[in-house]
Amino acid sequence: MTRMNLIVNVLDSTFEKESWYAPFKHAIEGITAEQANWKPAGEATKSIWENVNHLMYYKERLAANLEGREWTQNLDGDETFNYTKRSNDDEEWNKVVERAENAHHSLRELLSNTSDEELNRKSLEEKLLDIFLHDAYHTGQIIQIRKMQESWPSHR
Repeated sequence: MTRMNLIVNVLDSTFEKESWYAPFKHAIEGITAEQANWKPAGEATKSIWENVNHLMYYKERLAANLEGREWTQNLDGDETFNYTKRSNDDEEWNKVVERAENAHHSLRELLSNTSDEELNRKSLEEKLLDIFLHDAYHTGQIIQIRKMQESWPSHR
């Protein structure tokens, strides 16, 4: 297995391939816009929607950089949680979910076509591993929020 194949495998594990922990796709499946916006009372917790915005921003930015596209939406870490406008409209939430999925698939395709030589030349490995750990961390937060709102399936 090449290093890039290993990296793509880890990317898939954080997104949709259940391994030691539930992946992002499972963490957000089946929830409504209202659930995605919910926050526990009195807590300084981000909503599921805010966490999805945050993760999506970094994947879209990385994909743009890998493609050599100029990235003009430079946000600081706190601003990324508001990357898309939140509402209680399920259609809007579904668009965000689809956009997050597209961000993953775009990044995956780019990485699948990246050689180990390019990986070395662009010093990507550390950046990618940071993003994967970051995704796993925030996915855990999403699952915790779902458990608090009692929307996490009991079979998981």
